[in-house]
Amino acid sequence: MMKRFFWMALLLLPGLLRAQEGGLTVDADFLTRGEYRYGGLVPDSEEAELNRAAFILERTRLGVGYERGIFTGRVTAQHSGTWGGADDGINLREAWVQFNTKPGIFVKLGRQGLAYDDQRIFGNDDWAMTGYSHDVVKAGWEGYGQKVHLIAAYNQNPDNMDGGSYYAGGGQPYKSMQALWYHCDIPSWHLGASAVFMNVGMQGGIQGEESEKTNHQQLAGGFLSFRPDRWSVEAAYYHQMGKDEGGLPINAWMASGRVQAAPSAAWQVYAGYDYLSGDPEFPIPGKGQVGIIRHETVRGFNSIFGSHHKFYGAMDFFYVTTYVNGFTPGLQNAYAGCNWKPLPVLSLDASYHFFAAATRIEDGKKPLGHEVELSASWSFLKDASLSLGYSWMQGTETMEILKRASGGRHLQWAWLMLSVSPTLFQRGK
Repeated sequence: MMKRFFWMALLLLPGLLRAQEGGLTVDADFLTRGEYRYGGLVPDSEEAELNRAAFILERTRLGVGYERGIFTGRVTAQHSGTWGGADDGINLREAWVQFNTKPGIFVKLGRQGLAYDDQRIFGNDDWAMTGYSHDVVKAGWEGYGQKVHLIAAYNQNPDNMDGGSYYAGGGQPYKSMQALWYHCDIPSWHLGASAVFMNVGMQGGIQGEESEKTNHQQLAGGFLSFRPDRWSVEAAYYHQMGKDEGGLPINAWMASGRVQAAPSAAWQVYAGYDYLSGDPEFPIPGKGQVGIIRHETVRGFNSIFGSHHKFYGAMDFFYVTTYVNGFTPGLQNAYAGCNWKPLPVLSLDASYHFFAAATRIEDGKKPLGHEVELSASWSFLKDASLSLGYSWMQGTETMEILKRASGGRHLQWAWLMLSVSPTLFQRGK
């Protein structure tokens, strides 16, 4: 499959190069990351004391972009997988066209990434090998320090095209989605402000039965940033309401704040706090048991499309894997760190996180653990960089029960990544 992918690209390229007008860009992205994990995952057996895993992930992207007059388009094919795995992870990362007008009005249609503000609500999540993209139509206006974007999506399973509208097991978790995003910049005040409203239709019930129904949940909130010369302040608040896919009412929220200062051109220090609401009376069933407490109202905040790896600890214990029976104890994340650039091409970062549940846990305490994260990035060529990281977590007994962390609750993770992103061909308009 991988060979066919590149042969198809080579066959299409001459035709693109024969185009007499317009700008053409062909680029690639080669990413290889080796990881080592020690503890933190559910043991395979009762005798297993620690989980050890070592593997190498890879991602290859080949993109073609074209621009002519008011028209812009891009197609990016992507392969991702694990070294030694079956070669079947080929898909389209991007496939869109966009039309622009001089007053700043645009329409963008097709598969595309959605990244807004700090990417907490809409993010590309490019740390994951496949990233995150949506099949949507996006229209908007940008000008005079303001931006307005309207987004709409409607998903369908191919086998339902001859009848029915039940959607499950597709490329997205939602049946339909509409969003409105507004942003305003005031340069004289060093201030930026955004507001977002989103309506998401989630398919619920059983296909073909009376219980089949699309339930809608909404999210509303805003993001503020204040960025003078050598420091910045960011704050956000979002509230979720409506109903989940099972029809239960939702009343959840999250708030965050972050402060960053740059004492010099080479040093940055930062600190912040995240609070994501959780379900009360969180049940902790024993091994082999099932919790019997059921929701009346969903109070656990769910950042459906956010880049979780960026915010809630590099080891991805939270909001990547799910808890039991759809419950979540929420999360409190207090962190601080510093970044040092001894050279323009070298960046070193160190941070500390304290994690705690946001709600009371049955037979457990709120603190979940301490995590220390170290990372470095070296751009040794114009289009190539080498980065590495190490994270260590001391989990509490509550963390051990929630995530089945074992072996004294000392959890470790290390990674080494090579990224090469060359522009293979470029011709101006």
